[in-house]
Amino acid sequence: MSTEDSSSYLSRLADNTEAVQLEMAGELMEHALEVLGDGDTEPNELRLLATDMAEALGDVRRVAISRGHRLPVTDPSASGGGDEGPRLPAAAFG
Repeated sequence: MSTEDSSSYLSRLADNTEAVQLEMAGELMEHALEVLGDGDTEPNELRLLATDMAEALGDVRRVAISRGHRLPVTDPSASGGGDEGPRLPAAAFG
């Protein structure tokens, strides 16, 4: 199976998996803000939260790397010599 075709089954599956991982990370972030705002949170709950956040960060990093590999390579000299960096379409961010 190839992921060269963005409409292939494998590409769609990867896109869906990435979307789920990003959504779960967002929900976990909201939960983390609630837990961290509670002054009565137990140390074990904070450890569990830190573990979950580390796993979510790993997922988000994997998504970013995967999407970065799919971006077209651009010629930096074609941008007029500015240092504003590459311009990404909004779709690249989900």
